Amino acid sequence: MTEQLQLDRIKFKKGTYLIVDAQEAERFFIITSGNVHVSKESMTVVKERDVLGPGDFFGVISAMSSHGHIESVMAMTDVSVLAVQKKQYGDVIRNNSSLAMKIITQFSKQMRYLDEALAIRTLKQKTNEDVSHLIDVAEYYSYRHQYNQAYFVYQQYLKHAPEGDKVNFVKDKLMEIGFQVDSAKLAYRTEGTNRIYPQNTMFFCETEPGDELFIIKKGSVKITKIINQNEVLLAILKDDDIFGEMALLENKPRTASAVAYDDCEVTAVNLENFKRLVVDSPDIVARITTILADRIWLIYKQLISTLLTDPVARMYDMLSIQLQKNRINPENSGSYTFDFGPKELSNMVGLTPADGSEAINKMLAEKTILIIDEKIICEKITDIFKLSSFHWNAYRRQVKINKQRDKKD
Repeated sequence: MTEQLQLDRIKFKKGTYLIVDAQEAERFFIITSGNVHVSKESMTVVKERDVLGPGDFFGVISAMSSHGHIESVMAMTDVSVLAVQKKQYGDVIRNNSSLAMKIITQFSKQMRYLDEALAIRTLKQKTNEDVSHLIDVAEYYSYRHQYNQAYFVYQQYLKHAPEGDKVNFVKDKLMEIGFQVDSAKLAYRTEGTNRIYPQNTMFFCETEPGDELFIIKKGSVKITKIINQNEVLLAILKDDDIFGEMALLENKPRTASAVAYDDCEVTAVNLENFKRLVVDSPDIVARITTILADRIWLIYKQLISTLLTDPVARMYDMLSIQLQKNRINPENSGSYTFDFGPKELSNMVGLTPADGSEAINKMLAEKTILIIDEKIICEKITDIFKLSSFHWNAYRRQVKINKQRDKKD
């Protein structure tokens, strides 16, 4: 494989840094001999594996997402690695499909772990994987007269827990709300090899088993989670994004719900088809890897942001992260409209409605943002990046002061 693809083999002496946090990423590395130590700022928030050896890889997230490195890697021994340029990835997996499957499966496990950590840090609650949670989700929607979503989730409970102790209750609820349901928005229709989901139709619900992932061809999808009787918006996905991959690759319950934000056309892929894609369609798999890498990069940034304790600082940093995610130039002095509003921003950073409202009012008073039609607008993109940087510098100064004080004590 290496000779055919002409991958660079590089050797590093013990104690040498192979990559440095925030450094521009153009390639990733596969270890062929030796061990390396990985350090990330996010490790102050969650514990991750920090020693890698032969057969392991690092730098994939940053290289494939085209963001700066989120880690520093130092050789613990003399180390030999293969360097893979992003543009070579398709050729690599064409010759070694098992490597692509290993990377994607590891990405999926990382996302599940990091999603859980982020939920605990921001929402103060673990992910519920018990199928009985479907009842709570359905009741949430029913109470708010979102009968289509409620009906769908009640049906999923009957499908996945036919012997459950709430079966009779659920059947009664279906009879009760059935006449208020728009049947046209309970299921998809098929057009060729794709599916069409009308606006507000659910793809799947959190905690139910999953056997498909979806690739968005047209439209947008919102990813949500019901926590403490609140619907938390996790993401809005658009053309070419994928979702549902964690349940498919790990054979575990869905961690969130997916709802058509507007009329959506998607391609559904089951596990058998996905394995075939890995072998037969390396360009598509490279695209999927890039999307997953970008998503993990975003979760890392969100986890690191939880180190900021000031609510306004966390909000500015979250806006900065969203701009980075969308490849917005930090030097751009123009305005930008986010695809979410103040309530969603508060949820993203884990603030109570009261604290979130107070923080938003401070930002409005500083005249760095506007709110129009329930969407946040920053008047100058550069201001958001500068304010995020200002708050991070203040945080790091305080950390340094605290360390010096601890040494004296």
